[in-house]
Amino acid sequence: MQNSRRLIFTLGLAVMLVAAPMMVFAEEETATPALYATGWAALPPLIAIALALITKEVYSSLFVGILTGAALYAGADFAGILNHALIDGVVASLSDSWNVGILVFLVVLGMMVALMNKSGGSQAFGNWASRRVKSRVAAQISSVVLGVLIFVDDYFNCLTVGSVMKPVTDRFNISRAKLAYIIDATAAPICIIAPISSWAAAVTGFVEGQNGFTIFLKAIPYNFYALFTLFFVVALITMKFDFATMAKYERNAVENGDLFTEKSAQAEQDEVAANENGVIWDLVFPVLVLIVCCVIGMIYTGGFFDGETFVNSFANSDASVGLALGSVVALVISVIYYIARRVLGFKECMACAPEGFQQMVSPILVLTFAWSLKNMTDSLGLADFVAGLVKGMPSGLMGLIPAVLFAVACVLAFASGTSWGTFGILIPIGLAITKASPEFMIPVISACMAGAVYGDHVSPISDTTIMASAGAACNHVSHVSTQLPYASVVAGIAFICYIIAGYTLNPVVPLIVGFALVLGVLFLLRKSSGAFVVSDEANKNI
Repeated sequence: MQNSRRLIFTLGLAVMLVAAPMMVFAEEETATPALYATGWAALPPLIAIALALITKEVYSSLFVGILTGAALYAGADFAGILNHALIDGVVASLSDSWNVGILVFLVVLGMMVALMNKSGGSQAFGNWASRRVKSRVAAQISSVVLGVLIFVDDYFNCLTVGSVMKPVTDRFNISRAKLAYIIDATAAPICIIAPISSWAAAVTGFVEGQNGFTIFLKAIPYNFYALFTLFFVVALITMKFDFATMAKYERNAVENGDLFTEKSAQAEQDEVAANENGVIWDLVFPVLVLIVCCVIGMIYTGGFFDGETFVNSFANSDASVGLALGSVVALVISVIYYIARRVLGFKECMACAPEGFQQMVSPILVLTFAWSLKNMTDSLGLADFVAGLVKGMPSGLMGLIPAVLFAVACVLAFASGTSWGTFGILIPIGLAITKASPEFMIPVISACMAGAVYGDHVSPISDTTIMASAGAACNHVSHVSTQLPYASVVAGIAFICYIIAGYTLNPVVPLIVGFALVLGVLFLLRKSSGAFVVSDEANKNI
């Protein structure tokens, strides 16, 4: 009965949300003149996010958001709504070469994960690690270390760390929600401060007329959200506690052995019969090959083999094409390796192709809807609306500009689900604002980057968030709801530090204050009544 009421409520709300814009535009031929670059542009993603959190069902929530955006754009024209939602939204998303490259990469990665599981490599690594990793703390820290080491790309990071560490964290009853948070906290935050990564390439591409790579290097100490997030997750693990929604999931995992609380469909697909003859190298070798091939693929697209330097080729790389090329080559090498080792036959390797694709169906569907929703907000001028707000700030508040841009980037990336899109919108604005005061340029650009990472980190429609859920085989809404309080605490501290940085124009004092605040807040939260503290006995003997 409760599920029926929830369904009726969702459908009724969807009808009202779609019908309301139609009434607004009953006398208009097109929605563009009336609503373009207004606050209405933020409505579709906000609706999608709210519905996802209320109903805990992401597909229909995203679809309602897409329909709302199409209705705001086309008005009372029913055919126009369908055309905009399907042709300009879904079809355009699946026709975009960048998006297709990412989808190819995900499918190939799913096939490789299936190969590693079927060969027994994942199980062998789990057995090996269980003999050496002696506590929940060590298992979680190992996940953090692996996430930091795989800094080339956040998609690759999420899925690889998840497939490698699930057997290890499962043995210590670490909830999949906690694993998803660790994966997400070491994906975008490490990529945004790693000079050799697809994110560095993206940021440098948005800085026109200057040496973008040099600016990126100077911005690293000011990237407070990323630095504090990495510190926060390590401190949280070593203090052996969790708070807010995550405490519920971790308590259930430790006390009842339930790793999921709310199980996802992908978790059931992960149950694959493993080969008992597998060894650790059946997992390590494909992962190493994948890393090497993806790096080569990225520098290839940047012109490295045409005489360009390594750094410049990485800065100029096409991450989508590079990851697709590298993953396909790595897949071929891995199949040859497994066949040569006689751990898998050719038919068994080929059987992993549909299995791997099936594992990626859920994240691919969510990604497609998320990209389509972004197309809706683009057509409604969300970027121009935000740009207008920022440019309207009084000139006398220059010291607050980094903090303000950080907050704007947080909201924009959260609503749009894209950090790279936020970079493209706000970094040029930041450069224009600081043209008369060059000393503010690095803090301002760093604030845009950091805010974009936070918004991307917590948005239910963010591709990185989706990938972290897929990597941990965690229910997506569970991951979003448990991660939001953690990320928001760090974002609040980063906001304070950007205020300090705006007046000191030096990263040292804000960093000291920020790290001290992280420890102080965690200490207070550990003492709170809602915290779940894992005892030393439970930590070692699960």
